[in-house]
Amino acid sequence: MAFSELLDQVGSLGRFQGLQTVALVVPIMWLTTHTLLENFSGAVPGHRCWAPLLDNSTAQAGAPAALTPEALLVISIPPGPNHGPHQCRRFRQPQWQLLDPNATAAHWSEAATEPCVDGWVYDLSTFSSTIVAEWDLVCDSQALKPMAQSIFLAGILVGAATFGRVSDRFGCRLALTWSYLHMAVWGTATAFAPTFPVYCLFRFLLAVASAGVMMNTAILLMEWTSEQARTLAMTFNSLGYSFGMVLLAGVAYGLRDWMVLQLAVSVPFFLFFGYSWWLAESARWLLITGRLEKGLRELRRVAAINGKREAQDTLTKEVVLSALQEELPVSQAPTSLGTLLRRPGLRLRTYASTLCWFAFGFTFFGLALDLQALDSNIFLFQVLLGVLDIPAKIAFLMLLRCVGRRPMQAASLVLAGLCILANVLVPLEMRYLRSSLAMLGLQCIGVTFTCINIYTGELFPTVLRMTAVGLGQVAARLGAMLGPLVQLLGTHHPALPLLVYGTVLVLSGLTSLLLPETRNLPLPDTIQDVQNQAAKKAAPRTREHPVVKSTQF
Repeated sequence: MAFSELLDQVGSLGRFQGLQTVALVVPIMWLTTHTLLENFSGAVPGHRCWAPLLDNSTAQAGAPAALTPEALLVISIPPGPNHGPHQCRRFRQPQWQLLDPNATAAHWSEAATEPCVDGWVYDLSTFSSTIVAEWDLVCDSQALKPMAQSIFLAGILVGAATFGRVSDRFGCRLALTWSYLHMAVWGTATAFAPTFPVYCLFRFLLAVASAGVMMNTAILLMEWTSEQARTLAMTFNSLGYSFGMVLLAGVAYGLRDWMVLQLAVSVPFFLFFGYSWWLAESARWLLITGRLEKGLRELRRVAAINGKREAQDTLTKEVVLSALQEELPVSQAPTSLGTLLRRPGLRLRTYASTLCWFAFGFTFFGLALDLQALDSNIFLFQVLLGVLDIPAKIAFLMLLRCVGRRPMQAASLVLAGLCILANVLVPLEMRYLRSSLAMLGLQCIGVTFTCINIYTGELFPTVLRMTAVGLGQVAARLGAMLGPLVQLLGTHHPALPLLVYGTVLVLSGLTSLLLPETRNLPLPDTIQDVQNQAAKKAAPRTREHPVVKSTQF
């Protein structure tokens, strides 16, 4: 664990860390807009079938001039389940008899209607264009929109499974730069997708790269700060997601065309790609993996930026080798995903932290689906999600420093689960109370995301850190894909989905109590460091009954 001493020499909380935090968190804000973009670009506008008497000027010329558009709508489109015009069917022939004041919907039959064979007419008063209107993802094709969202989540899953090992082998900074470029390219290409399958393909490739951005940003922030400042840096990282929600609402409010909106949130990644070459590779990773010259060069550069001139002169290859003489031989041992599952000191950490990641993804998306009806103004609702998330995470930062990682991880999961389970007992008529409990649960899940990001990085050694984070991200994305399916249980009983979500959260929160506390501990670099931490924790127990020798004077 001697790297922490080297980091203190070059500055663990200086100008470099400040610049790095800004440079890494700003892209996270724009990444969040991609994750939630289809709330706006995929919004479903009001729609009805295209009807000749309503939408064809030639056919309108043959209709009685005294008929108003409302009357033409009555004879052309049957009433739907919500008592408005049917969204997916139209009359085969105009039903003139419905103009009789005494006529009712009972005067027409299903046989007199047909699907929207000539397409749909969309209400473009809120959005001038969406992917739903672009490719008619309504009626019999309405399942294609959630399919696109599932494909995006599958891309993040693939990226999480890939980038863990890629970053452990080639470095976080290189993987991050590659991810910025691919997000810029595939995000821009998505705006010009000619068909819906091509759109889904580009969104999938964009999602793969977004997983690389999320994972490598967190690790670079963590590995370039001291244990005292680590919580602050990771909280800024988490706040980037909150600010991103607010940013998305503002950009979407000003840009109502989905293609322009897609371009607006994609082009900034070309800028991020350009300046990412300035970012420093993790010197901790470089040194532990034997790249001493590169690691020394990065340490000297950081020392220069932080104004530590004496460190530039004293940092030599011999000094680094002397400081890391214990870690370097051990770090050369081969490591893999199997190492996480086989080593006794790592196995419990892997299973427990992975369960927390799964619970986060599983319940967040399920709860978000329940919150869609919280507010009819989608822009206000998006801002509300982000704004309420900010004070929750700031309060969490203060508690995390005082209480520790393990209690906060357990408390955030259990409290979120209890909020969801409480909704089982709240009557459906008490809509605002149910929404408030759901929103509180969502904020707790946001806190869970912040904590598990910090906690996972501190639980695992440098040589396996990205692999462990990647495994956690895979678990979270699997949960995200399975979570919405739980809503199908609502057909048997409305309370079943809430029971499942709440139970998973409570159980995962209790399981997290099995993890060790990592507050104020240096990041472990090797597997031996993890074992040493466990040995130090167990040491006081062995001294509870010391052997006392009798000495005569």
